[in-house]
Amino acid sequence: MLGGERAAVQNPFIRYAVEAGWTYLPPDEALRLRGGESGLLLRSVFIERVQRLNPGFVDVSRAEDLIRRLERVLPRIEGNLDAWEYLKGLKTVFVPEEKRERNVRLMEARDWQANAFHVTDELRFDNGVPPAIRQDIAFFINGVPVLVVETKSATKPEGIAEALDQIRDYHRDGPELMALMQVAALTHLVRFYYGPTWNLSRKNLFNWKEESAAPDFETLVKTFIHPQRIVRVISDFILFTRRDDELTKVILRPHQMRAAERVVRRAADAKKRRGLVWHTQGSGKTYTMITVAKRLIEEPVFENPTVLMLVDRNELETQLFGNLAACGIEHCEVAGSKRGLRRLLAQDRRGLIVSMIHKFDDIPADLNKRHNIFVLVDEAHRTTSGDLGNYLMGALPNATYIGFTGTPIDKTAYGRGTFKVFGTDDPQGYLDKYGIAESIEDGTTVPLHYTLAPNELRVDRDVLDREFLDLAAAEGLSDPDELEKILERAVTLKTMLKKPERVVAVAAYIAEHFRDVVEPMGYKAFVVGVDREACAMYKDALDEHLPAEYSCVVYSPGHNDRPELRRYHLAEDAEKQVRKAFRKPDQLPKILIVTEKLLTGFDAPILYCMYLDKPMRDHVLLQAIARVNRPYEDEHGRTKPAGFVLDFVGIFEKLEKALAFDSKDVSAVIQDIDILKVRFAELMEYARGEHLPLAAGKSGDKAAEAVLEHFRDEEVRHEFYGFFKHTSAVYEILSPDPFLRPYLEDYERLAEMYQLVRSAYDPGVIVDREILRKTALLVQKHTETSDIGEALEVYPIDKDTLDRIAASQKPDTVKVFNLLKSLQEAIGGKIAGAPYLLSIGERAERIAEEYEQRQITTQEALRRLEALVREFTEAERDRAERGLPPEAFAVYWELRQAGVSDPQAVAEAMAKAFSDHPYWAMSEQQERAVRTELYKALLAAGATTGNVAEIAQRIMTVMLRSRR
Repeated sequence: MLGGERAAVQNPFIRYAVEAGWTYLPPDEALRLRGGESGLLLRSVFIERVQRLNPGFVDVSRAEDLIRRLERVLPRIEGNLDAWEYLKGLKTVFVPEEKRERNVRLMEARDWQANAFHVTDELRFDNGVPPAIRQDIAFFINGVPVLVVETKSATKPEGIAEALDQIRDYHRDGPELMALMQVAALTHLVRFYYGPTWNLSRKNLFNWKEESAAPDFETLVKTFIHPQRIVRVISDFILFTRRDDELTKVILRPHQMRAAERVVRRAADAKKRRGLVWHTQGSGKTYTMITVAKRLIEEPVFENPTVLMLVDRNELETQLFGNLAACGIEHCEVAGSKRGLRRLLAQDRRGLIVSMIHKFDDIPADLNKRHNIFVLVDEAHRTTSGDLGNYLMGALPNATYIGFTGTPIDKTAYGRGTFKVFGTDDPQGYLDKYGIAESIEDGTTVPLHYTLAPNELRVDRDVLDREFLDLAAAEGLSDPDELEKILERAVTLKTMLKKPERVVAVAAYIAEHFRDVVEPMGYKAFVVGVDREACAMYKDALDEHLPAEYSCVVYSPGHNDRPELRRYHLAEDAEKQVRKAFRKPDQLPKILIVTEKLLTGFDAPILYCMYLDKPMRDHVLLQAIARVNRPYEDEHGRTKPAGFVLDFVGIFEKLEKALAFDSKDVSAVIQDIDILKVRFAELMEYARGEHLPLAAGKSGDKAAEAVLEHFRDEEVRHEFYGFFKHTSAVYEILSPDPFLRPYLEDYERLAEMYQLVRSAYDPGVIVDREILRKTALLVQKHTETSDIGEALEVYPIDKDTLDRIAASQKPDTVKVFNLLKSLQEAIGGKIAGAPYLLSIGERAERIAEEYEQRQITTQEALRRLEALVREFTEAERDRAERGLPPEAFAVYWELRQAGVSDPQAVAEAMAKAFSDHPYWAMSEQQERAVRTELYKALLAAGATTGNVAEIAQRIMTVMLRSRR
């Protein structure tokens, strides 16, 4: 079939890999080199290469010991970290003759051609605990498995989701192998995705794209799996980090890889000393900075440099330093004071120094004039402002300065200054850009929407303008500390915000909105108060409407705090536990009440809504609201449609005042939710014209028949899936809202139509899990009024099934899908215990494919399905009468279908063989013994010698496939 998995995707993938520089190993040869299905490494390849990479101290015996070490790494993420450190050359072996530990290299990172690259397909791994796994394609560097690829047919709408599920299965069923694998890739011809092993959320699966290349399948494959690229990904673009004591693994996205490469090239260019990396908030610039720092320190061309990483917030400094320690950067110092920073620079400290910009205040000029000093400046739009930037560049006159910013450049002279400071060596003003619109398209971030709270809850507009938005000092605001100083002087504004009766009213509104809008979606929220006193007031007020454990206050303690503030102080460990629990959907709290802390440097993808009751603007505002733009996926695959801000201050009432950026940047950052209402109305009008008429005026079965017939064309069906998912995402954000009332009935019908089509044409998909929560609740409430929702019934497959189908008076189209669904349910998970059902299930799938592609008529499909039902019931009855074990009966049934004489005798002989060899499906030795017994039984039953091998192979193939 066109677009089939193996012919159209898997085989070309292997061909492209070979053309890119990998050596192909047929499955049998790979199995031999692994030493059997339980083997992890290509042993002889590993032994030869590891000696070559470590001459003089690694011999055959030591190489074999390294194999044993790799085979014993823990079958979880901690073991994966160990394997990565082995590949990176960070692990050691003791050399007795030298009486010391020496780092051992399993992979040559800089001279990539010094490695051996192998690829194989259909790799079966068996750890002795069923089930075994079988990977589509596996890649080895120097005999170590490093990359697994799952391929799917381009015609499968859920191909990538299925492939990701299989990768997850590999981690569950073959963790010993996956502990060595570092990267996973998935493709269905149309797109190519990759991600880290041991971090298998859908949001960590990235769409590979190479800007310089045409986006065809061959180019995507070759540019990603080129041996040099894979070596670079493993050595430089994988990071293991600890966040709140939890080990996690990340792999850089394409834009991060691109930026890191460009920065390293710029650092090597003696004629250019500036660069600006402009990556939108939430796109991972922290990891990009860490990667750049590692590369600069590790690469010999930079001659043991000093890398100075400048950050501007205490909590961000801590976060960065924690990540750096986990990333294996050995020589790292945090400058604890101005004096400490001066000492480090004056003493010509090499390696990495982490500091904050204010420690450069009054630093002497020309403190260190070396050229191989590289300064990485986080939040460059504010970090080098004023005299501090002058002190920095005066102290290190010959350094290379790379700025990183996450916000659009504001329209003020100050904002344009960022380009002048860092962008002088690039005509466009930046070295690398990754914009907001691009990040949303890639799924790196989600869109942001806002709405204004009711007028009576917002502060007086004149006061807001006079004391905040119209202040020249607030224009281009980029430093949270400066914001606090301005708000301290806004006495009237703060008094209005903290007026007790207003806090009570706002808290009541927040509680109702959270219960009705946010909690049903399964997400969490921030309440942002104007100061710490406001946070305490909101906690008391919210507790009147929500359980006390729903919310928690997080702010920095003060030494002289009054008792009403001290009661919400959190010890460091307690705050860490709160942060960890907040990130988890099934743990409390659901709401964090904050004012400054956690508004930068805290990533919690489950955070959907920000209740904003603190005046902010420009860069500070963007940094804060970017907390809600992180993508999130729950355990059922539902994804967060957007982030949402509910503004109780009124700062978005005039967006051009709140965000002093170009209008196109502002509209890309955050949109009024009213725009979504217009969009939903447009979508529903389209549905009323294109989809809903299909079932209009028809009874339940007739409506279902019309819908199913219309969507037999796969392309039409996929367009509908995309349309509904987009529409339901908008509904999820808007609901509940009086605006939706005129559309609810039609939207219910549309959701039921989607459920029907998905259930009929994609039986492996659990539709209830796909539909977003509010849509699912809506449909569940109104099932009794449904015209089409209950059209597909599941019948038990027995001797009366066909009579029930005939008596149902349903249209033939509906009967076809009733039978398909019923067969699927009946066969379902039984195949492992009833291998004879495998053939029936596969033939049902073929009928479904031919019917969808209009290769057979409805009547022909119905006739063939009815024949399968009769075969199913006959097989079940025959099995019960003969009393054979499931495996032996499967042999009997296959032989009967093939017309072999006396299948009963062969089956009885095989019953004993299977009993004598209970682990035949896991043990090569036992499988060979069972196959030998089958040969003997077939010959004894009169099968000709020429047919024995063919029949035996067919039977064993069915038996083994039923175990997969």
